[in-house]
Amino acid sequence: MQNANLTVAVVGLGRMGAAMALRLHEAGFETVLWNRDVSKSERVASVTGAPVAASAAEAATRANIVLTSLADDAAVRSVFLDGGGIVEGIKPNTIVLESSTIDPETVFEVGAAIDQTGAGFLDSPVSGSVSTVEAGALTIMVGGDTSLVETSSPVLDALSAKVIHVGDRGAGAVAKLAVNGLVHGLNVALSEALVLAEKAGVERATAYEVFASGAGGAPFVQYKRTAYEDPDSAPVAFSLNLVAKDLELITGLGNRVGAPMRQAETGLKIVREAIDEGFGERDLSAVAAFLREER
Repeated sequence: MQNANLTVAVVGLGRMGAAMALRLHEAGFETVLWNRDVSKSERVASVTGAPVAASAAEAATRANIVLTSLADDAAVRSVFLDGGGIVEGIKPNTIVLESSTIDPETVFEVGAAIDQTGAGFLDSPVSGSVSTVEAGALTIMVGGDTSLVETSSPVLDALSAKVIHVGDRGAGAVAKLAVNGLVHGLNVALSEALVLAEKAGVERATAYEVFASGAGGAPFVQYKRTAYEDPDSAPVAFSLNLVAKDLELITGLGNRVGAPMRQAETGLKIVREAIDEGFGERDLSAVAAFLREER
């Protein structure tokens, strides 16, 4: 099926959702937009010319595929299940790609509600940042039926460099929490290492060059370099408030399945301290700025 024959409803137009809507527009898809804050929908519409739906239900009614990118579990439940939500408007044979970072239990809850409509549901969270979306280079972890993955492949492929079918429903959400546990651990470890080098007399950019060039120079270390080196000018790609939300989900899942998450628990403590000091709306790299100020 050609991209122009698929209409994608993008529901949730925060940083990642807006970037995905723009990427899909560039890839030739017809899109329809909805966000609770209509000004965010209108900003994307001003670039793409896409129509703005009056409700999530209307957006779902007008689409072949519904892509959701929402802030947290409460937002997902509301946008899917409340009056005017996706479940109210979605048509049979439509496919939902739920890309939010949420608890697997929420995936099962909203997925079951979608099943009752005759539509398909995949939990398909993503790994990457806004710049990764713009390059069409996300990694997408998909949980659900193989046939739905195949049908959704034009949309998934437009957004990603790699699509990994990780298992049945819920497996995508689990994989996302696991990979975010790794990323947030890197964030705290990198912040501590940078502050250690600085306080012991090594210039910040020089220390970062060492990190980026050595065994620890993971992609995260590479693409976050400017944010760590110039924290006062760093754009907010992912806020510390959202890091705390992720780490709460990660440690909660660990408790339920009996997986020790000691580093994540320590990281959550540090992030909460940074939020208490006013860093919550700053980029996740601001952990280093917080530690730099600590006495």
